[in-house]
Amino acid sequence: MQVFNREVSGRGAMIFAFEVMLVSGSVSLASQLHGKAAADASLWKLAVVTAVCQLCFYYNDLYDLTVVQSSRELVARLLHASGMSALILAVAAATIPSAIPDASVFVTAVGVFVAAMLTWRLTFNRFAQDPRLEERILVLGCGTSARMLAHELRNRQDYAYRIVGFVNDADGPSTSVAGFDVLGSANEIGRLAMEHKVDRIVVSLSDRRGHLPIEELLRVKLAGVRVEDASTTYERLSGKILIDDLKPSSLVFSDGFRASRLTRAVKRGLDMIVAAVGFVLAAPLMVLTAIAVWIESPGPVLYSQERVGENGHVFTLFKFRSMRTDAERGTPVWAHRNDGRVTRVGRFIRRTRLDELPQLWNVLRGDMSFVGPRPERPYFVERLAAKVPYYTERHSVKPGVTGWAQVRYRYGSSIEDAMEKLRYDLYYIKHQSMAFDLTIVLDTVKVILSGKGAQ
Repeated sequence: MQVFNREVSGRGAMIFAFEVMLVSGSVSLASQLHGKAAADASLWKLAVVTAVCQLCFYYNDLYDLTVVQSSRELVARLLHASGMSALILAVAAATIPSAIPDASVFVTAVGVFVAAMLTWRLTFNRFAQDPRLEERILVLGCGTSARMLAHELRNRQDYAYRIVGFVNDADGPSTSVAGFDVLGSANEIGRLAMEHKVDRIVVSLSDRRGHLPIEELLRVKLAGVRVEDASTTYERLSGKILIDDLKPSSLVFSDGFRASRLTRAVKRGLDMIVAAVGFVLAAPLMVLTAIAVWIESPGPVLYSQERVGENGHVFTLFKFRSMRTDAERGTPVWAHRNDGRVTRVGRFIRRTRLDELPQLWNVLRGDMSFVGPRPERPYFVERLAAKVPYYTERHSVKPGVTGWAQVRYRYGSSIEDAMEKLRYDLYYIKHQSMAFDLTIVLDTVKVILSGKGAQ
């Protein structure tokens, strides 16, 4: 969930925090209007209503400002999320009447917070487009990393960033990079920063020896301009690590990439509890899934396959079979979109992730964690490790049933996809924590409900 991790300083976090107050305030106001403040405005009832509403807003992408840009889209998603909230809370009221405020209070509260949120969001969107509130960025460097950074900056609406231009790392003619002007050379960076009223300089040089204008950068930093490495900016914006120009020393000396023994112990304990409870709760679904697989396609219900886990350990992963029994002969191949080998039942259980349920046994055995990088087959690991830098570093933690790369990127079926997913995996390994795992679980539910990512 964006507001809980990398985007904690972005616009989405500010909107989330303000709307928590809007929703709870609306319920309190409605209780006052109906004269039921003592009975219906208790903190725990406010918390229940607020949590349900905020989750519905989140699952309707109201905090993803790259999705919700137009006023029409905003209104449609807000009304849909409000309707979902009302339906869920109505069911809760019928099941546990004491869990939420009186029906009349809630109806009034819905009307108040929908009107308040529409006013607030439309006002926010108008002010957010004011260029005077944007942070002006000058990028030092014109290479691949600089272009990737420009792409992220252009597409991120939840940060008030605007590129004013690029700076060459050496003297040369002015050109353009990703549609932005190259304003000059590195030895002019002080003048360019003042001339264009720059707030932040992002350094994106693949080779800094002899090219980094250290005195100029120090001078502008002392003048109040922020100076930041491109990898730091890219990581904050995208939730992944820029590995294209990554040096081993950057991994060694950077913060993160370290989980304490306590964190690992707590994570393992929670994995076992979640897997055990999951087995019990999912048992009826697993039985029905097994019957459906068996009826449609002759052959074994379960599918086992070797995968590479923590520290390169090879283990056997279990899934419900979603392909024909003759789906793969000889050399292993990646699954791809609209794969003809997938059965009708298989397509459904892949989309709903029911095929992953037997992996709870892998979690109980200790082969996997509930959250972590997706385990890959030894055949592909060998080839990917030879072509993708730092690929084997993803094996420094237990693989997961779900993970940051799975919820942020589509199903991978190429070297390019593997590299993109590695950027997310390394970000997870660097920032792993129990709060981050909770974020990924919430995102996983969202992915399953939307049907995204399955092949």
